[in-house]
Amino acid sequence: MSYLEIKDIYKSFDDLKVLNGISMNIEKGEIITIIGSSGNGKTTFLRCLNNLESMDSGEVYLNGNKILPIKEKLNNKYFGLIFQGYNLFPQYSAIENITLPMDLKAKKALKENKEKNIRAKLKMIHDENTLKGTEILTSLGLGDKAYYYPHQLSGGQCQRVAIARALALKPDVLCFDEPTSALDPRITKEVSKVIKTLKKNGYTMIIVTHDMDFAKIVSDRIYFMHKGVIEVSGTPKEIFESKNDLLKEFLGSNGSEE
Repeated sequence: MSYLEIKDIYKSFDDLKVLNGISMNIEKGEIITIIGSSGNGKTTFLRCLNNLESMDSGEVYLNGNKILPIKEKLNNKYFGLIFQGYNLFPQYSAIENITLPMDLKAKKALKENKEKNIRAKLKMIHDENTLKGTEILTSLGLGDKAYYYPHQLSGGQCQRVAIARALALKPDVLCFDEPTSALDPRITKEVSKVIKTLKKNGYTMIIVTHDMDFAKIVSDRIYFMHKGVIEVSGTPKEIFESKNDLLKEFLGSNGSEE
C-alpha cells in the first residue's frame, strides 16, 4: 500500500472532459512532477486534490484512509496548495499572511466547540501562531523579512512566504502549481533548494511545471499528462529518454529534446 493512492479521477466541465481517469501511487517523501501542454488538466488535477473543484468520480487514500471525495465544500486539510501567483494578501505582511489562515482555523474550532472567552483565547493562539510562523520563515531563510509586505519582496521570497503559509497548516502533501513560473534562473535554483530541503524533512510533494530543467533536478518520478490521461510515467532519465512520440513532441517544443 502506497502512502498516497489516487484512483481513477474524472472531471468534466459541461461537455469538456478534462480528467479521464487519473491514477497514481505516491510514496511518503517522494517528489513527483506532472508535465504536459497547457489545457491538459494538470492544474485541475491539483484543484481536485485540494477540493477546490469537486471530482465527478474517483477516490483518494492517505495511509489507507479514504480522504476524497468529501461532502464539505472546503479545502482538503491533508493537502497544501501553493498557487502559481502566490495569492498573498498585499495589505498584510509576510507573517500576517501566514498567521491569518491559522487564526481563522482556530476561531472556527473554538466556535464549533462553543468555547467561552473566545477573544482571550484567540489572542493567546495568535501569539503562538506568530511564533510558529516566524520559526517557519526562519527555516526558509526569511526570518528577517517577517514584517515585509509582498511588494517589498522578490518573486522568490514571495514564493517562500507562500510555502511557509502552506506549511503552517501542517498538510500531509504539498502541491505546487508552476513554482518557478516567471522566476529567473538564479531564483529558480533557490526554489529548487527549498524544495529539496522540504524533501529532506520528509514532505511528500506533487508539482505541476513547464520547466523541464527544474523537473529533472527535483523529481523522483515524472508523469506526462496528455488530454486528461497519464500518457507516460517514469524516472527523469526514463522520461527524457522515452521513445513515446507524444512525449518527444512535447519535450521538443519545450526545448528539452536531447
